[in-house]
Amino acid sequence: MLPCFETTSRRAMACTFEQRWAIKFCTKLDKKAAETHELLKQAYGESALSYVQVSRWVKKFKEGQEGVDDDLRSGRPTTSQTDENVTRVRDLLNSDRRMSVRLLADTVNIPKSVVHRIVTDELNMRKVCAKLVPKLLTDEQKANRVLIASELKERVEINPDFLDNVITGDESWTFGYDPETKRQSAEWHTPASPKPKKARMSKSRVKTMLIVFFDAKGVVHKEFVPQGQTVNAAYYVDVLERLRKRVIRVRKNIAATWVLHLDNAPSHTSLRVREFLAKHNVATLPQPPYSPDLAPADFFLFPRIKTTLKGRRFDSIDAIQAAVTTALKEVPVEAFQRAYRAWESRWKKCVDARGEYFEEY
Repeated sequence: MLPCFETTSRRAMACTFEQRWAIKFCTKLDKKAAETHELLKQAYGESALSYVQVSRWVKKFKEGQEGVDDDLRSGRPTTSQTDENVTRVRDLLNSDRRMSVRLLADTVNIPKSVVHRIVTDELNMRKVCAKLVPKLLTDEQKANRVLIASELKERVEINPDFLDNVITGDESWTFGYDPETKRQSAEWHTPASPKPKKARMSKSRVKTMLIVFFDAKGVVHKEFVPQGQTVNAAYYVDVLERLRKRVIRVRKNIAATWVLHLDNAPSHTSLRVREFLAKHNVATLPQPPYSPDLAPADFFLFPRIKTTLKGRRFDSIDAIQAAVTTALKEVPVEAFQRAYRAWESRWKKCVDARGEYFEEY
C-alpha cells in the first residue's frame, strides 16, 4: 500500500496533467495566459496551477509542443523546481499552513532554496502572523454589529445633526508607568551605528481609573474613581447624576435632548442605571458587544491620552491624575470633531466588512 503522501502526490500529478491538457485546449482557442489561469481557478480552486506555470505552458504550446510531459534533459536533477514538486509543496501547505520551509524541504526531499522559490515565486505565498482581534466573533455577533451600524448610519443620513446631541463615555486605567511602544522608541541611526537597546519593562502597580464623557465639542465631564471603589451599578448611577448636572451647566443647548452612548459593561447596562436614565428622559445609543472599533473612547480618546503618558514615570496617584487632566485639556476641539466624523465612517466600514473587524489591533 502506498504511503499517504505518495498517494496524494500521484493524485495531484494526475490533476496537473489534466490542467495542462486544459491549457493546451485554451491555447488553441487563442485565449491569453491570464484568461486561462482565471478559468483554471474557477474549475480547480486552490489546486489550480500558478499563473507562472500557466504562462510557461501557454508559451510551450504556442511554440508547437504537443505533449504535456515535462521536458527531458540530460543530467536533470530530481530535486529541481518541477511542476510535480510545486504540486507536492502546495498540497502540503494546504494541509498545514504553519509548516516551515525546512520541514517542507525534508518532507518533499528537495533543497530548502528550491522550496523557498516554489513557495514565494510559483505559489506567490508569504508567511503572515495571525491578526489580533478583541474577540473571535460568531456569525450572530457579526450580524448584530452590521444591524446596529446600519441603523446608526441611517439615523445620521436622516438627520445630519443627530450626533451633535450624543455624549459618549467610558472608563479606563491609567498607570504610574506605562512602557513606550516599540514604534515610539524608534530612533534615526546610520547603518554603522549600533542598534539602540532598552530593557523590558512592565506597567506599574500604581494606577488610577479615569471616567470621562465627551461629545464633538470636547470633554463634558471627567472624574477619577476613588481608590478601593468598585465601579458597580450604585456607583455608576452617582457618576451619571454628576454627568447630568454637568450637561445642564456646560451644554445648555442639548440639556433636554442629549443622548448617551455607553458600551455593554455590566455597570452600564444594569437595571438600576436603566431606571435612572428613564427617570430623567435620557435616551441611549446602542453599542454592539465586543466592538471597541465602534466606540470613540476606545478608538480615539483613551489611545491618545495613553500615548501621551507612555514612557513617563509618576510616583503617586495625584501625579497620574494631574498628568491625565493636562493631557485631556490639550486635546483640541478639532480632534473631537474628527473623531465623531470617523465614528460615522466606521459604521459604513463595519457594514462593508459584514461585521468583521476592519482594523489592526
